Amino acid sequence: MAIKHATTQSFEQDVKEGVVLVDFWATWCGPCRMIAPVLEELDQEMSDQVQIVKLDVDENPEVAGAFQIQSIPTLMMFKDGQPVSKTMGFQPKEALKEFIATAQ
Repeated sequence: MAIKHATTQSFEQDVKEGVVLVDFWATWCGPCRMIAPVLEELDQEMSDQVQIVKLDVDENPEVAGAFQIQSIPTLMMFKDGQPVSKTMGFQPKEALKEFIATAQ
């Protein structure tokens, strides 16, 4: 599966089924750019276990506000539409694999 880019309009639909990792990010954020290739690798390796969705907080402030995103990157795990866990800042791939495993 490819990484989806969510919008305010599509967000609920994008997270409603299965295990979803949402990356709340912005184009100007250095750590967000650092984590992007890690998420690409995870998408390649774990697409059968998790859908990765990116949401630009500058373009979609309503969703970011609804989930009280105050620092980016913030990564949130959703299971069947419900938020189950959250972490902030750059994470190495192994740490993200463990983070994903907690939601499954």
